[in-house]
Amino acid sequence: MFPMVTGFMNYGQQTVRAARYIGQGFMITLSHANRLPVTIQYPYEKLITSERFRGRIHFEFDKCIACEVCVRVCPIDLPVVDWKLETGIRKKRLLNYSIDFGVCIFCGNCVEYCPTNCLSMTEEYELSTYDRHELNYNQIALGRLPMSVIDDYTIRTILNSSHIK
Repeated sequence: MFPMVTGFMNYGQQTVRAARYIGQGFMITLSHANRLPVTIQYPYEKLITSERFRGRIHFEFDKCIACEVCVRVCPIDLPVVDWKLETGIRKKRLLNYSIDFGVCIFCGNCVEYCPTNCLSMTEEYELSTYDRHELNYNQIALGRLPMSVIDDYTIRTILNSSHIK
């Protein structure tokens, strides 16, 4: 008779323990119900990037002195600098400057070491294309500044991004 009573007691204890575990999981689920969402609806909402974000590189043709420091500090020798030596004034004249963003690792060394500050990082990160050859930007494409996320009225910006990690 005692084994049957102890069996019912064990069954009752196991039932209570299972209900407690289910209740704990339910409480955790309810505690997450009042949190802000982590995901954003990307094409319609965009996060404002941080101040030190490394996006597409902006190039100012008039400031460049064709010193090729950006090529030397680049870990993959990416920027292509074409120049011609002006014999009369013994200075380099920049002919062409291009960067292939399909290969670029966005390390920021070229921007950091440029002596004339003709290179800068922008907040543009939407560089996806169907053709990889479109990612090769020349000095004209590099000179265009992207539209700021804050100024774009078609997109809802997420200002408070402290909850997103």
